[in-house]
Amino acid sequence: MKNYILDTTVLLHDAGALFNFGENHVIIPIPVIEDIDHFKKDLSEIGRSARQTSRILDMLRQRASVSSGIPLEGGGMLSIKMSTGTALRRLPEELRNRSRGNMVLAVALEAKEQAGDVPTIFVSKDINLRIKADALGLTVEDYESDAVSIEELYTGFRELDCTDEQLQRYRASGRFSTDVPLLPHEYVVLRGASETTAAAYGRFDQHLGAVVGLLAEEREGAWRIAPRNREQLFAMDALLDDSIQLVTLVGKAGTGKTLLAVAASLYKTVDENVYSRILVSRPTLPMGKDIGYLPGTVEEKLTPWMYPIADNVELIMRQGNRANRTIRGFRELVDMGILVIEPLTYIRGRSIHNQYLIIDEAQNLTPHEIKTIITRVGEGTKIVVTGDPYQIDNPYIDSSSNGLTYVVERLKKQDITAHVVLTKGERSRLSELAANLL
Repeated sequence: MKNYILDTTVLLHDAGALFNFGENHVIIPIPVIEDIDHFKKDLSEIGRSARQTSRILDMLRQRASVSSGIPLEGGGMLSIKMSTGTALRRLPEELRNRSRGNMVLAVALEAKEQAGDVPTIFVSKDINLRIKADALGLTVEDYESDAVSIEELYTGFRELDCTDEQLQRYRASGRFSTDVPLLPHEYVVLRGASETTAAAYGRFDQHLGAVVGLLAEEREGAWRIAPRNREQLFAMDALLDDSIQLVTLVGKAGTGKTLLAVAASLYKTVDENVYSRILVSRPTLPMGKDIGYLPGTVEEKLTPWMYPIADNVELIMRQGNRANRTIRGFRELVDMGILVIEPLTYIRGRSIHNQYLIIDEAQNLTPHEIKTIITRVGEGTKIVVTGDPYQIDNPYIDSSSNGLTYVVERLKKQDITAHVVLTKGERSRLSELAANLL
């Protein structure tokens, strides 16, 4: 058995974290309870986690005393450790200012001394606190129960080698069988033996057990936006397929994630009338220093956050309208009720039916928030989740613990989801250089 000492940041990230340490002893220092009490009135996701943690601890304390230890269902033990009057003396002079973080370190050091030969591990998502704990001689770990390695993130496509004859048969029949295990809706680049033979693209159909042709190639130029590279072609194929209810698009700035999503949503809603309207939302987290509260109605407050959507709509409209398209721009779409902008704040409790839902900048969402959003989806609704894990403005998550990568990894094997990683920037040459070199 090991001792795991949890910091406040762990419980604010995951209220159920204390159940994830198996048959070990979980220790919560009393200053952490003070922190939880401080955050419980917060209206954000942090406040929700604080309140949930308090409810869990209150439920558990009814089983046994928190000081002597509460048995957990997984076979472990939970206790809350009080600090003694001499706890701070274990810290260097520079850390004896009675801040909550330093008090947690003092309790952790005291628990380590009392544990003797039992391994004691300090768990925190606070980088600086982990550094200080390591400097004090504590064994330190990050809490990564839902972490997804960004380097190993599922790309959504792969390359397969075949003979030129197989490639010709695929072009003629639209089907290619392979023994290579593929995930549902995984995209495939088929390369023949000859270097001069152009590659062919397809998508794995799990019901047919074969690679089939792409829908996007049949509808190339939907809303005058034509894919410029293979990843964009794969993305547009998933966005136009009504059988795929969840599409996740990951890519750096300028790869076309939002533009493709908006173009496909307009095509499916205005041209084909498959969905009743387009619902767009994104986290309202600023980059850099916030300018404070904004005046006006909810729509007016959201306007600065929705400029990227408006920019993409206007770009699509400028490409030229067809005869059956009388809509002139972003504002007219909003006025007609075809395009609706809503904050994620009010999505809890809703049931969204027959809509094309776009969640932009989803890398700023926590795993719990992305779960809340996706569980709002009703019959006939398609949801598109886009983002860049390397551009996170939320201080409480990182590239491996955000909601976007979490949902990609958890749902990649489901037959109603598709995922594509876009790698090549198409916004401009300068944008591509900045994304790669700066």
